[in-house]
Amino acid sequence: MSVARSLVLGVTNNKVISSFANKHGLELGAKRFVAGETLETAIENVKILNSKGIIATLDHLGESILSLDRAAGAADEYIKTLEGIAQSKINSNVSLKLTQMGLDIDDNFCCSNVERIVSKARQLNNFVRIDMEDHGHLAATISIFKRLKENYPDNVGLVLQSYLYRTVADMKELSYLKANYRFVKGAYKEPKDVAYPNKEDVDDNLKNIIEQHLLEGNYAAIASHDEAIIDHTIRFTNGHNIPRSLFEFQMLFGISTNLQEKLAQDGYTVRCYVPYGKDWYPYFTRRLAERPANVMFILKNYFKH
Repeated sequence: MSVARSLVLGVTNNKVISSFANKHGLELGAKRFVAGETLETAIENVKILNSKGIIATLDHLGESILSLDRAAGAADEYIKTLEGIAQSKINSNVSLKLTQMGLDIDDNFCCSNVERIVSKARQLNNFVRIDMEDHGHLAATISIFKRLKENYPDNVGLVLQSYLYRTVADMKELSYLKANYRFVKGAYKEPKDVAYPNKEDVDDNLKNIIEQHLLEGNYAAIASHDEAIIDHTIRFTNGHNIPRSLFEFQMLFGISTNLQEKLAQDGYTVRCYVPYGKDWYPYFTRRLAERPANVMFILKNYFKH
């Protein structure tokens, strides 16, 4: 991990910095990456994306909730989000984090919250993506996903991270589920004993798990702004006659917008990850940590004020 990335991730839980960011961040440039604080604003942003041939996944931001009431409220918000998607007729599903649903309080309580959301998704013919968090939550996340997948086979998917050594083994163990995965490199600060420290190894593993999953006939969401990964996926799927209906490219709101539009114009399914809500600061710092250019963008906006 680079020194710059480590430094940015290190301030994620700093209360003074987070307080300043929550007060001024959207005006200083965070709104480039966050689609506002309300569902209504997020839906309007998705409508714009849909008009360009890009579908979406809405994420009501929040994580590490330690209150039963707040976790239940977060689940309620997701049900409202699914209802808002249906009512507005936008093309979007939803993504969520289990620590937002109470994973750090009680696994069963968390699972019941998520099941309420997945049940609503099935009722509305929609889909819920369970995001992957740091490796300390991985085993519990997989366990809850398995429980939900067995009861709602068409309405729930999972995220897998290529920087973790164990991901290939996890895929093998879960292969019977024929799951819909989103493949990412990984954005958390992880120790070297659980995650590849070198970018080349992370990239190679990402290509490997994407290929393995597609060759087994499963649906894959390739979540990357790395054009080398995207080009590799296109060459691989063309070379193995894998239909475009079996995979999609996913990118983040406010990043690589021209590339998103070009891929959509070329006939690929492109889904934009659209985060919204008041608890946007941890998500925002991870975006800054990924690319120094994002930090420079925010600094330029700061000095304009």
